[in-house]
Amino acid sequence: MARSRMLDAFLYALVALLVIFDPPGTAAIFIAITPRDTDTERRDQAVRAAAISFGVLAGFAIAGEWLMRAMGVTLPAFQVAGGILLFLLATDMVMVRDSGLRRTTERETREAEAQESDITVFPLAIPLIAGPGAMTTMVLLRGRAGDDPALLAALAAALAVALGITLASLLAAKTLVRLLGETGTNVIGRVLGVVVAALAAQITLDGVRAILASPPIG
Repeated sequence: MARSRMLDAFLYALVALLVIFDPPGTAAIFIAITPRDTDTERRDQAVRAAAISFGVLAGFAIAGEWLMRAMGVTLPAFQVAGGILLFLLATDMVMVRDSGLRRTTERETREAEAQESDITVFPLAIPLIAGPGAMTTMVLLRGRAGDDPALLAALAAALAVALGITLASLLAAKTLVRLLGETGTNVIGRVLGVVVAALAAQITLDGVRAILASPPIG
């Protein structure tokens, strides 16, 4: 029974993180912002970005709920806000619109393309991988896991696997973009957007139910 719960938690978190990371779309942007980099430079940047993203998202999962408590924000309230944020992200994915939730802005992209320095931290790790949507998702998944060590281990494993798949996409970005093309990448993004929308709706409903079930203040 415990193993089944752990597997369910792992799969739920893995799917949620993968649809947020959108490995094919991230790989396409990675190629676009590194036009003058060699394959070796791209590989090094991708590996470092994945490691940085893991640290950022794991840290956000650990400290995010504490930060909410310090600000007087309850988990149900964050679920509602996070669900709305993820729904906006899903809208961008389905409509193939770029926004600061999951993509760099046009000015940020031009800066990344023009600069000669390493793009590992910005914009690759943040916000392309560990963006606001991913951070929000980690806090929500951490709240869903509670203090159960098995569920927390499942969440950590899901994060590692999702980032591993994203890293593999970045390492194979040239081949992936050539095979999928812009149309194929957009189709995958739209499908993942529908999944994100359903996830956002469920998170929002869970938050609303928790708020309605809580005793009135005063």
